[in-house]
Amino acid sequence: MHQPRAFEEISFVELPSNYQTDLGPFLARTYDHYGPIFRSSAFGQPVVYMVGPEANRFVLASHRQVFSHRQGWWKVVEMFGDGLLTMDGTEHDQHRRMMNPAFTISYMDHYLPIMNRIIRERTTAWASRGVVDVYEEARKITFDVAAEALTGLHAGLEVDQFRDIVVQILNLGIVAIDADDYQRRLAQLKGHLYELLLPKIQERRQHPTNDVLGMLVQARDDAGRALSDEQLFAHTNILLVAGHETSTSLSAWLLYLLTQHPDYLQRVLDEQTALLDDSAEPTLEALKQMKVLENALSEAERLYPPVGNGPRGTFEDFEFHGYRVPADTRVFYSIAASHLIPSIFANPTAFDPDRFAPPREEHKKVPYSLVGFGGGSRICIGTNFAKVEIKAMVSQLLRRYQFGLVPGQTIVQLYRGTGMPVRGIKMYVSGKQHVYR
Repeated sequence: MHQPRAFEEISFVELPSNYQTDLGPFLARTYDHYGPIFRSSAFGQPVVYMVGPEANRFVLASHRQVFSHRQGWWKVVEMFGDGLLTMDGTEHDQHRRMMNPAFTISYMDHYLPIMNRIIRERTTAWASRGVVDVYEEARKITFDVAAEALTGLHAGLEVDQFRDIVVQILNLGIVAIDADDYQRRLAQLKGHLYELLLPKIQERRQHPTNDVLGMLVQARDDAGRALSDEQLFAHTNILLVAGHETSTSLSAWLLYLLTQHPDYLQRVLDEQTALLDDSAEPTLEALKQMKVLENALSEAERLYPPVGNGPRGTFEDFEFHGYRVPADTRVFYSIAASHLIPSIFANPTAFDPDRFAPPREEHKKVPYSLVGFGGGSRICIGTNFAKVEIKAMVSQLLRRYQFGLVPGQTIVQLYRGTGMPVRGIKMYVSGKQHVYR
């Protein structure tokens, strides 16, 4: 009878000092040397790394009941409450069913006019400014979109206040002088969030709407119970934070990659010309047909996934690749490393969107090889929302402006809870004629 090897026999590796900016390449090299499972100490805690499509399938699909999202994500997002990201088991499944109708691709027609308007309004002065940080500007756009489309918060002072509070919460670990100061500041900031969101919740109860918050307020669980204010508060916070982080990062990296590859950029522009008039804002049907742009977005997702490692805890012991891993172990399935495996993705560090087009379709040859939005039944609920928003943003921007990278920058992804360009991405911006007259 097969006897799995003990946890202590799993190869141990030291993380390099530049781990946060070399996460994907380092873990891909380690996978090549040690295979799909190894262990280390990350941020003072023992952790098991699982890398590659076999590992992704194991964590995301075939053995997903073994792994806990709450144990994995709670320390990262606990300040925003217990939302969809941190729920496990039937509780998650029930709450997700309540939200699913608002995230289908057909429902994106409801959000696209909001997206197009906010993108247009937020970017109208870019040419007059001359230089913009596309990462920071994308954050403003995606937060405005998430706030209005998902919760009905109005762009302007209301959303600016909300975004400022969220940014302060995300930076608390840097500014707080000790644990007591952290908790004091957090309580104050969460109080401000309640002041902003609770009137919206009460308003939705009296006047139902068809945004996500409106649906959640009207939703009932299997026992016929409505969600509490606390649950609605947590869901709204997590949707806003997660809903804008991924879109912010991916849209900035996609613009960067296209400016660095003018031949492919021209193909994207040719596709835009074929599908849209110069002055037209993209429709959902046109966005669905933008396959050249979609392949570039998939390549940005592969090279710069918004989350480098998917964190999990474990409910019980499990066996993987001949090793036994005990319950209550912290596990990272590595998204960034899986995207750089050369046996799956040819020349994996190169920008090559055609790898996703027929007949190559490298990501389809091995299931769970491209997992920037997760996979399985718990694939990111906002995948459609993010991809429509990013394509709409890039479609507008490329037809409206010409971009050039400001020289002398260090352009590299930094991974903490999520990924971001370490010092933003600054670009020269100039207008094109005969667009948006």
